[in-house]
This record gives sequence, structure tokens and C-alpha cells, in this order.
Amino acid sequence: MTQSMTAFARIESNLNNLTITLELRSVNSRYLDITIRAPEECRESEQLLKTELGKQLSRGKVELNIRTHANAETDKVVDIELNMPLVEQIAKASHSIALHLHNADSVNPLDILRWPGVMQAKQINKKELQQSLVECLQQALVEFIETRQREGEKLATMLLKRCSEMEKIIKAVEKNIPNILETRKQKIVSRIAEFNIEQDDKRIEQEIVLLAQKMDVTEETDRLGAHIGEVRNVLKQTQPVGRRLDFLMQELNREANTLGSKSIDVTTTKASVDLKVLIEQMREQVQNIE
Repeated sequence: MTQSMTAFARIESNLNNLTITLELRSVNSRYLDITIRAPEECRESEQLLKTELGKQLSRGKVELNIRTHANAETDKVVDIELNMPLVEQIAKASHSIALHLHNADSVNPLDILRWPGVMQAKQINKKELQQSLVECLQQALVEFIETRQREGEKLATMLLKRCSEMEKIIKAVEKNIPNILETRKQKIVSRIAEFNIEQDDKRIEQEIVLLAQKMDVTEETDRLGAHIGEVRNVLKQTQPVGRRLDFLMQELNREANTLGSKSIDVTTTKASVDLKVLIEQMREQVQNIE
């Protein structure tokens, strides 16, 4: 199924008294480029999260944002622990200072508790946090990939519509070639009559044959048709197809240019321009396909 590289997903999860918010977004990119922004306690899980993303995605500039915050509900008791090494350092420093002061008051334990870093929320188990992050990411990826697929279906429909329009133009060019040759032949005959020159039917036929060879675009129209057929086949595939489609756009554009260079009639020139407009529209959208 064709997938877009543009998508967004957001998931929230609770781990004990911690809320984890995970946002996943991506835009088009030639390769898979993953950026993770996460708080310090989640740093150890970054490589594992990148591996999970790499299993599901093959292209796109992917940005994963992780935020955590402690829940503040009053009906929940938050476990705290004391930083005893810091407490001991503060007590030792206070005792040293008291030796140099006269009538120094004893240190109030509540004052020590107010010291930054003495009291802290109980550390979350790293394994539990890592497991929760992976589960959140897997949930987000389900929504994320569904969004990519929906967008990809729309892009595929647009591409198929342009393919049908191109096929109509190609058929019209093929059908019009005999009329162009006949018109050219009549112009040659008229010009001979205008200058009152003896008409050489054999020479005229030779000129028409040479002209037909010069403006023969059968090769180009055949290749255009083949490339369009390949675009249809590629869009049916399940694996990432963006790079293959990008290559086909280049080939289509090459044949459309050659068609225009061989043109000796305004209708064929217009057909070449119309084809290139459609191909450019397709190429712009192909840049968003994984």
C-alpha cells in the first residue's frame, strides 16, 4: 500500500505517578532521519526507540518528542526519598561553621529538608520506564502508519488520475500523426503550384517519407505508455515505492521532452507541454511518498 511520509500521532500514558506524553511527526526526506527529544531520564531508551521506528519506517524526517511530568492529584501519595549523602554533607558543613560562631543555634532538620535536592520523588524503575516508552511508541506507530496510509491512498489516486490524462494525450498524438503528414503534403503541393513548378510526384513522396521519419514519435509514445503502465504496477506494491516512482518521473519527463523536440506541428508541441505539466504535478506529489 502506498504510504505518505507526512503524518502525526500523539499518545499519553501513565506509569505510577508519572505521565508520559509522546508525539510523533514526520515530513518527506530522501532517507530515514530520526530525531528524538526526551528528558534526561529517558535518554537510555533512545537507541531502543530508534530501532523500533526503523522496523516500521523506511523514509522520512521523523521527529519523536517525549515529555514526562509527575501527577499532582491530591488523592495520590507520592513516594519520596532522602538524598542521604547530601544530608551528611550539609550536616558536616553546618557543624564546621558552628565551631567558628558564638552561641550558634542547632541546625533545624526542617531547614535541611528544604535544601534543594535533599528530598526528591522516588526514582522510577528504569526497566519499567523503558517498557512503558516502547509500548507508547508502538501505540503511536499504529495511528501514525494509518495516517500515512490514508494520505498515501489519496496520493495514489491523484497519480492514477494523471496517468489516465497522459494516456489520452498520447493516443491523441498517435491518431493525429497521419493528419499532420497529409497536411504537410498538401502544403508542398500548394507551394509547387504557387511557383508554377512542374510537379514531381516521386520527389514529393520522398520528401513526405523523410518528413515522416523525422517526426516519427512511435518510440517515444511507446515508452511513455510503458512507463505509465509501470507507475500503475508500482502503486500496487506493498513495499516502499517512492524512489522507484521518482525514477519513473525522470524517464517520463525525458520522453516528453523528446516528443517536443521532434514536433513540427503546434498540436504535438502542445501535447508535449501538457505532458510535462502533468509529470511535474506527479513528481511534486511523489516526493511525499515513502
